[in-house]
Amino acid sequence: MSDTHNQLRSVARIVELLNAAGVVHVVHTGDVTRERTLRAFAGLRAPLHGVFGNNDEREGLSRAAAELGFEMRANRLELEWAGRRIVAVHDPRDLDAIVLSPGDVALHGHTHRRTIETRSGALVFNPGECAGHLIGHNAIGIVDLETLLPEILRF
Repeated sequence: MSDTHNQLRSVARIVELLNAAGVVHVVHTGDVTRERTLRAFAGLRAPLHGVFGNNDEREGLSRAAAELGFEMRANRLELEWAGRRIVAVHDPRDLDAIVLSPGDVALHGHTHRRTIETRSGALVFNPGECAGHLIGHNAIGIVDLETLLPEILRF
């Protein structure tokens, strides 16, 4: 997910959806915006990892992340899950400087538009807007790391 932009109602629904889906890890690709919004993710049953976006109040978010046991990075987050390299950035232009390999998963936000593409054999994914006011037009995504198939959850 990306770009929650301090929309607490959306965050509450996101937590419900991710918990119901039984996700193992959660990645936020930036623009949480404020500390209170990050704290609203405390109800997740999976650990949250993320990167800061261009609208984030980093000091408060860093403090909340430390208290909640969440991982937030400045520019780029790299993880390995299920034998896959997961790379998360906020701005998709930052992916241009990263060498992607087949089977990698590259996640980004910033554009508020859905991206599902293959680049150098890697999945590049942004589920799109999740902080809008129009019900049914918000979305988060889930990636099956075995098949690399993304799923869009609308709310």
